[in-house]
Amino acid sequence: MKFLQVALDVPLAREFDYLCADAQPEDLGQRVRVIFANRPVLGVIVGFSDTSDVPAERLRAVEAVLRETPPMPADCLQFLRFCARYYHYPFGQVVLQSLPPGLRRPVAWQPRKVRKVRARKPDDSPGHAVHALNPPQQALVDAISADLAPQRFAVHLLQGITGSGKTEVYLALAAQVLAAGRNVLLLVPEINLTPQLVARVRAHFGEAEVIDLHSQLAGVARVRNWLALQQPGPRIIIGTRLAILCPLPDLGLIVVDEEHDTSYKQQEGLRYSARDMAVVRARNAACPIVLGSATPSLESLLQARRGRYQLHRLEVRADPRARPPQIELLDLRAWPARDGLSDPALATLRDSLSKGQQSLVFINRRGFAPTLWCASCAWMAACPRCSGRLVLHLRARQARCHLCGLQQSVPRNCPNCGNADLRPAGEGTQRLEAALSLALPGARILRVDADTMGGRDSFADLRTQMLAGEVDIAVGTQMLSKGHDFPAIACVVVVNPDAALFSADFRAAERMLAQLFQVAGRAGRAGVAGRVLVQTAHPAHPLFQALTRQDYAGYADVLLDERRLCGLPPETHQAVLHASGIQEARVQAFLDSARQVLAPPPGIEVFDPVPAPIARIANKYRWQLLVEAKDRSLLHGWLTPWMTLLRGLPASGLNWVLDVDPQDV
Repeated sequence: MKFLQVALDVPLAREFDYLCADAQPEDLGQRVRVIFANRPVLGVIVGFSDTSDVPAERLRAVEAVLRETPPMPADCLQFLRFCARYYHYPFGQVVLQSLPPGLRRPVAWQPRKVRKVRARKPDDSPGHAVHALNPPQQALVDAISADLAPQRFAVHLLQGITGSGKTEVYLALAAQVLAAGRNVLLLVPEINLTPQLVARVRAHFGEAEVIDLHSQLAGVARVRNWLALQQPGPRIIIGTRLAILCPLPDLGLIVVDEEHDTSYKQQEGLRYSARDMAVVRARNAACPIVLGSATPSLESLLQARRGRYQLHRLEVRADPRARPPQIELLDLRAWPARDGLSDPALATLRDSLSKGQQSLVFINRRGFAPTLWCASCAWMAACPRCSGRLVLHLRARQARCHLCGLQQSVPRNCPNCGNADLRPAGEGTQRLEAALSLALPGARILRVDADTMGGRDSFADLRTQMLAGEVDIAVGTQMLSKGHDFPAIACVVVVNPDAALFSADFRAAERMLAQLFQVAGRAGRAGVAGRVLVQTAHPAHPLFQALTRQDYAGYADVLLDERRLCGLPPETHQAVLHASGIQEARVQAFLDSARQVLAPPPGIEVFDPVPAPIARIANKYRWQLLVEAKDRSLLHGWLTPWMTLLRGLPASGLNWVLDVDPQDV
């Protein structure tokens, strides 16, 4: 009998020993069915041993080794173990959650026929045209190619302005890797960008195998794609953050597009950063990695400052007809806005419409208005279950909570004083859509937000409509600012960006700056002159001044210096212990105990527990405890024993999780 070490999807920081007479060394990483807590569950073999701490007569035997699928490769298991150690998360849960849902059941995988989908015509629109590299692009490809053969690990940070042709650089590098018989992993931050990029890659490489991996794939297709990763032959793998946890043999190159995007950070369960783990994966595979963005994160820019990343810049647009957009600030003190739009903004939109050009109106808030308020007593519609406001959705005549999903009918009278004069406070995408319909009758207006883009093909349809010229004005949230190439957009209007200037989140300015640069980059990408109007009551603010100069790097340096002076990330390293529960006193008591259970050494500071930025969601109170250190290894060396002690604390009725390198504090 052999002792197998089996990883299970349970919140315990250990593996479990089982007996198996016919297990072979090549079964490492194989799925098995075992009995745990008197029920059959799926496990993964992660080790073998000749001995066990548990007497053999007390051990259960493996019920079945599920060999109909290939085992998880040893290098993938090694990487997942690193993830578990770095994020201080149970290894078994990391391993099992990295499997596609169709392989997490304790039964043999039964391949089923995949419903045939009618093939679409190849997309040969201008947004997918393949161009020859211009001299700056070719120079960049030559510089990075030095690490492709002989293959070696290096991190290349590519800062390219919007429209500079970063994707063409990725494809040129990928061609070299495929020719050498190796695989390419291309990560994108959003599922919505995957079909567009898959079509573009297939148009570029023809018959080259392309595998896409994201959570919206049908269950059978996701399993088939996951299994196809382990088959021999060069291919391009395009996926969202979950792809970094999959088997990735023979890696020759990793590309992380829009590396600054916060979507790469998982916000539940294993709270990993796909961008950071991609760097680890590239180091393990001894291959280069390219982090691309028009607005690189401060973390990546700091690594470039320190010489750990090689910084490259593309500062001209790939299309020779394109020019950087003209960016203007509209002072709302001089030009008050009605329903979110000032007179100069409406005039510019009207001018673009008369010329047959497309426009984009950007506001990062969906719904009709952020809330309702009473003109008599200043009451505002608050969610009874959360620390947030109810958002007015006028067409549905509902007030909705975007935190917990609560929906209520819009009240006819103020519940506080009875006043019938309830007014919308602020603007959302629906209100802007309605205002534009009144101000510009006949304009074809398309709203793009989470309420309208819920379908699987929504973004494909959006792209088709935009490229066919069937839309005059797109009104949308940050969904429109990410990676979409609509050559006919000539005008961009940005509504209400000032909130980030007064946020308690120290990352708010960085995120708003990146967002504004990204959305401004949608204008003037082809032969149309681009114009960007930013409505603000604070036009003299350095952030907006940097935007008008189109000097992202300069203001990023200012932000980095501010972080250094204040002792904030990326100059320091953080971990946050989150706890939530129905009884606030219990939540606070748990974090008080957590703070005292292990004294931190010099160099680590453990702060007092405080309410989370959103203190209550769905009737659960949320508190957090911040741990901070200048030295990363010192921080992790202390977190390991601390987490062991935390698992022994009473936590009945609570949920808690550690978030390493948090993005929201």
